[in-house]
Order: sequence, then C-alpha cells, then structure tokens
Amino acid sequence: MREYDLVIVGAGSGNMLLDDSFSGWRIAIVESDRFGGTCLNRGCIPSKMFVYAGDVAQSVRHAERYGVHAEWRGADWSAIRDRIFSRIDPLHARAVEFRRRNGVDVYLGETWFVDRKVMAVGEELLHGEHIVLAVGSRPKVPDIPGLGKVEYHTSDTIMRLDSLPASMVVIGGGFIAAEMSHVFGALGSEVTIVHRGPDLLASHDRDIRERFTQCYGARFDLRLDTTVEEVSQTSVGVALNLISAGRPSRIEAEILLVATGRVPNSDRIQSATGGLALDEHGHIRTDDTYATNVQSVFAFGDLANHFQLKHMANAETRIVRHNLLHPDAPRRAGFTVVPAAVFADPQVASVGMTEQELEHEGRPYAAGRCDYSSTAYGWALEDTTSFVKVLADPDSRQLLGAHVIGPQASILIQPLIQAMCLGNTVDEVSSGVLYIHPALSEAVEQALLEI
Repeated sequence: MREYDLVIVGAGSGNMLLDDSFSGWRIAIVESDRFGGTCLNRGCIPSKMFVYAGDVAQSVRHAERYGVHAEWRGADWSAIRDRIFSRIDPLHARAVEFRRRNGVDVYLGETWFVDRKVMAVGEELLHGEHIVLAVGSRPKVPDIPGLGKVEYHTSDTIMRLDSLPASMVVIGGGFIAAEMSHVFGALGSEVTIVHRGPDLLASHDRDIRERFTQCYGARFDLRLDTTVEEVSQTSVGVALNLISAGRPSRIEAEILLVATGRVPNSDRIQSATGGLALDEHGHIRTDDTYATNVQSVFAFGDLANHFQLKHMANAETRIVRHNLLHPDAPRRAGFTVVPAAVFADPQVASVGMTEQELEHEGRPYAAGRCDYSSTAYGWALEDTTSFVKVLADPDSRQLLGAHVIGPQASILIQPLIQAMCLGNTVDEVSSGVLYIHPALSEAVEQALLEI
C-alpha cells in the first residue's frame, strides 16, 4: 500500500489542481489515457481547430457574395489533422515529465476502487488521505441493432481519420453532431444528419433552435423525427435503415459518426466499491463544496455534473483546490448561470433561461431582439439569418436569459453573461456603457434597448 496525502484520479482538469500551495504534500496523479483529458486530446481544443479550418473553407466557398473571386479546390485533410495533433500529442509526455520532476508520482493505467479511499492501479494499491476524482465522461453509444457489428466513430476517434470521407452519416442532434457536421461538410464530405427530434440543439431557446435547424437544412440532408432501426456494413461503408412517421427509408455512407451524448465514467473506477453515492444518471453526488459522501473525497467536472463544459470544470478546480487547502473555511459553488456555446456554422451561444422555460414556469418577462442585418457590421457580413435575443424581468429589470446565433456568438454574449453574474440591469448594460460603432456588438445593444 502506497500512502499519499492526495491522490488525483484523472489528469485533465485534475492536473490543473496542483500549484505551489501543495508544497510538502505527498501526491499521486493517476491517468488511464493521456494528460489533458477529453478537452485537450479529443474534445474542445482539437475540435475548435478543425472548426476554424471549416470556417475558412466556408469563407472561400461564399467569397463571391462579397465580390471576392476565390476558387474552392478542396481541403488537405491530412495537413489539417497533422497540424492540429502535432501540437497536441507531444504535450502528454511533457506533462508527465514535469509532474515527476516536481515530486509527483504519476501512474499511467486504469484505476478502480477496492475499498473506501483505496485504489488499485495495476499491481499497486494507493491510499489517499484526500482523493479528488476527475475522470470525466465518455461518448454514449445507443443500443441500435447491428451497431456493434459495424465500424463506427465517436467524438473520440472521428478527428483522427486517415482521410476525408466522401460521405458521412451523423446520428444525433446536439453540439457534437452540429460541430462535426460543420467541419466535415465544410471540408467536402456529403453529410446526412439523423435525429429523433423535430429540431437540432433541442435544449436551446425555441427561436435559436428553429433558426439553426433551418440553416442546417439548407446545408445538409436532415432526417428529423427519425429513428435508426438497424445498422449494417456494406461495400461502401455503412447502411442505416430508418423510420420516420411510419415510413421506412435507407441511407448509405462511407463513415458513421455516433454523437448521441456522453455518460460519466463513474462505473470505470468502481465508484460503488469506494462507497460513493451516485445519482440516477451515474454522476457522483457532491455537495456545493464538491465533497462526496465519503470524507475527504471530492469529485468535479463531467463526473459530477451535467454541464460537460471545460469552463465549468476550470471554475470547479479553483473551488476544490481551496477546499483541499482550507477545510475549515470551504468555498461553495455559486454559479448563478452557466453559459455555453456551439462552435458550428452558424455559431450559437446561450446563458440563462429560454423563453419556453419562462413560459412553462408562468414567469413574466420582456423580450428584446436584434437581427445582425439591422446593424452596420451585419451589412458588412451580408448576414440574413443571425440575431441576438435577450429576456428580462419586467419589474427588477434583471436579465433572465440571452441567446445569440451567428458569427462570433460566443464573444458577443460575454457582456450579457457578466451582467447576469454581476446583477446589472438591462438599463445599466444598455445605456450605462458605450458600444463601439460600427462593431457587431451593436446588435447586443439594440436588443437590450428594445426592452
């Protein structure tokens, strides 16, 4: 049995916990795959590097609308892929070497609980006075007949393909399906999206998801309100038997991407053996200090919450670090709102409540909206589909929600996030500050002024 003051399981956000404050602690980090976790190796960072390449491709394809003569001659998939992973892949070894050089024991391999606060890694047993669990989540694979007998991809593997496929079917309608469809479609693949619901991005505000679905319907072959009855291998790649409104159909493509959500990795570490309580979705239960029901065991990130957002895990890291070092004066999670973005084309960003959630709760609200096309920079973009939408309490004047679809949505929404977090009123944010003219941020200003 090896004894440690702190055992960190998961070297994604978990690796960010450590700083000079832990000098004198005996520490171990356990990682079953690669340092950096999902975000660095197969999630946020490589996907956005691919997305930007897709954005550039779209700019070339549509350059004529601005009077610019450009010719689309295709994409060098291997060059794009290698540029991305040649930067990312070396970071694992550097991170391991850095931790070991600074006195941290690093274990590479699968780990699991064998008792409370005791974990096995291969032949080793590790006991931690404190344990932090940050093992994240993995792609959810639905129970579709035949899926286990064909070659398919998830977000873990799709970005490392050897070549750009001529055609691809995407099962799913969330942010991963949206982003990867944009990437492959922009670079030259024929993309078909199969989704069981009536709109893509179903959790978003109704106006946003309807507009996004409309935009994607113009780009891709959308099969909405459709279920997959069976998957089979063919000489081309894969075939899917579909059913929609009682009518069967069949589609075929070279590559299949399954993007139907994610599940926490609590089962892989044998959480129940460690005495940890789980919720109905398999997330480890924590309080607002990220402490579990087992003393001095903490959990955070995708393992413990439903958000699946790196910026959320980053904020949680700071709280957990403080609480490890200052157990008598713990900090508590106080995230009043959690923003998110979809880096597709069009881009989408949201924070707070949707209009349909307010309607469902019977809460009074005022809505303001401004199309990009109503602003000078929107004219420069020749934009006809994008808009900013804000929702506010008519009495307190506090923002209740904000939703943006269009170029740079993830940036435009930031002052609205800050307003909600800092308690600013619509009037303060709209009239109490200056907005640069003729920047695209005027769409935010005008939406607020409408309220």
